[in-house]
Amino acid sequence: MLTRLKKLGPGLLFAGAAIGVSHLVQSTRAGADFGWGLIWVLLLVNLFKYPFFQFGPRYALATGESLLDGYYKLGKIYLWIYFFLNMATMFTIQTAVTIVTAGLASNLFDVDTEIIYWSIGVTAVCYSILLIGRYQLLDKVIKAIVLVLTISSILALMIASSKGNASLEFTQVFPEGAGLLFVIAFMGWMPAPMDISIWHSIWVLEKKNDLKNKLSLKEGLFDFNIGYLTTVVLGVCFVGLGALVMFGSGLEFSNKGNEFAGQLIELYTSNLGENWYSVIAVAALTTMISTTITTLDASPRAMSKTVQLLFQQKNKDYYMLWITILALGTCLIFLFLLSEMGLLVQIATVLSFITAPFYAILNYRLITSKHMPTKDHPSQKIKILSLLGIIFLIGFTGVYLLSL
Repeated sequence: MLTRLKKLGPGLLFAGAAIGVSHLVQSTRAGADFGWGLIWVLLLVNLFKYPFFQFGPRYALATGESLLDGYYKLGKIYLWIYFFLNMATMFTIQTAVTIVTAGLASNLFDVDTEIIYWSIGVTAVCYSILLIGRYQLLDKVIKAIVLVLTISSILALMIASSKGNASLEFTQVFPEGAGLLFVIAFMGWMPAPMDISIWHSIWVLEKKNDLKNKLSLKEGLFDFNIGYLTTVVLGVCFVGLGALVMFGSGLEFSNKGNEFAGQLIELYTSNLGENWYSVIAVAALTTMISTTITTLDASPRAMSKTVQLLFQQKNKDYYMLWITILALGTCLIFLFLLSEMGLLVQIATVLSFITAPFYAILNYRLITSKHMPTKDHPSQKIKILSLLGIIFLIGFTGVYLLSL
């Protein structure tokens, strides 16, 4: 067991990337607006997305290649589609997670500085950490962050549950109109956008290389399951915090990340007591730091690999170029498009949801194809769950498109 724990890493990076806006903002808002009524959404989307995320480490450890290599083998067109989809969302996703991180840092350290400068500062710090330490430092830092996040979030939920005025109504609801749009956005980033399976396959190969190839498929899937279970547990925690602390409060939440962060901490502390300020602040800030740093690392890795494959430049590493492009592009959005952040995030979350069936089908095709060793194919149960997941994702995408 100790050996397995030492080999944990990519699964926790997955958790670090996933537990961000989807949990802190979207899950908390789900609890605040609907109480415990959307737990069914959280549990179902996590269940039906599970196999497609699992296929990332499964394919990587069975073949020694990333999912991007697999997509290329299925057809170059799939890699081009990924390239343009990622270009359409990566700057918005990075900006969204960074500005929430900056808002929380501003509240925690009580330094009255423009949120733009906080955001640029957070980007610069994360950029520097990744350039100095690359994967090895990220792997070590994220383990501590996820541990602190898990403990502080569970503790905060326990405190909220102990309050006498807590809402314990578990009636499930199916929102309509604007509420349906929120549910679609909630599912789009819960526990994460589907393309994070690609990031995970790249991180697994980095970890395997770091361990001198001493990482088996069984160990890699154990690591993934730990990370995935963490995202589910913390998703329930944040919905619970929203339901127990905010539901029925009458507070109108801001759509701006930095203002929402301030409202979140203020409402938590006003209900739970100022003595618990540090617990709430640490839980929220570590959530967003983990997401900010992992997304800043992952998209450049994926884009570097994509360019290598598309233009047959396998001996060239474009990571430095893409991480610089992403960092600069994020800062430019802060400077010139900050007022449009609400719209940009909504576009990114909805795009993540309606493209989920594309990634689900592609991952399933690859994992059951001739490019995957037969002995490493998923079990029949996972295959059945995959097909049900594809039906679920296509069905809800259709419901959304028909509601427009």
